[in-house]
Amino acid sequence: MKPPSQTNAIDFDSAKLQRLGFGQQPPFLERPVSLAHLRQQLGLQLQTSLEPQRILGIFFREVQRRVPLDALSYQHTSSDLRLELGQRGHHSLSYSLSHEGEHLGELVFRRNQRFNEEEQANLESLLAALLYPMRNSLLYRAATQSALRDPLTDTGNRIAMDQTLQREIELSRRHLHPLSVLMLDIDHFKQINDTYGHSAGDQVLKAVAASIKSQLRNVDMVFRYGGEEFLILLSNTTREAAAMVGERLRIATQTADYSVDGQSIELTVSLGCSTLLPGESADSLLRRADSAMYVAKREGRNRLAMAG
Repeated sequence: MKPPSQTNAIDFDSAKLQRLGFGQQPPFLERPVSLAHLRQQLGLQLQTSLEPQRILGIFFREVQRRVPLDALSYQHTSSDLRLELGQRGHHSLSYSLSHEGEHLGELVFRRNQRFNEEEQANLESLLAALLYPMRNSLLYRAATQSALRDPLTDTGNRIAMDQTLQREIELSRRHLHPLSVLMLDIDHFKQINDTYGHSAGDQVLKAVAASIKSQLRNVDMVFRYGGEEFLILLSNTTREAAAMVGERLRIATQTADYSVDGQSIELTVSLGCSTLLPGESADSLLRRADSAMYVAKREGRNRLAMAG
């Protein structure tokens, strides 16, 4: 049986904010027990962070001063953001948040008891304090993601690669999980640029990046390492499993359809694979993958070589 739910759409414009009383100065109380005082405190606390998880954590904790909750979930599809706090309940109250036509995500309150009208009104009043902090956090998240993405291929850039690789190495050592990387280079890419032009080369880079991403798990990460080189970071992946992934990528990129002005382009890639050794640095791990890739190049291209 589908759990009962109450779904609402809420659009916070300035008039509604005034009707909810947001922005009015409530009288000072020693303890935030009134709705107005709690809303004011929320407004101050939620502005202390630009991290969506921290903002929603504060909101979830403080809202329960007025309305008991078992869980809160939030989703903003366009920024690939999904957060879950607490344990799911049988009853839910859903809100689609927007402001001046800008979609700010879907928020769902859950608990095992049905929400009454007074509780719903309290939640809607407190939601007013969440509006601008969440909007700012989404803008900050978008800017941060943009700064860490390669705009042509929509893969991670070198800054993102350095940060992520160091983090994954630390996690690998802490949890004793294997970590492998693949260095992938498009064979004879200069000939593509020289024959068809740089615009065609850009299209090939985008197509290869898309082909790589289509073959990987959600936890795997792709970064543009150089002009026509990509680094694939495979967390919790052994040397043998990484070799299988590399071979799958080689075949997928070779069999994909690449064409310019109706003319088909033959394309292959060479790959090098390395797996993190005990005590090894990020530079050493990358250097071994890069060296293995050049071995694949020297041995005739369109193949995978494993680092020793």
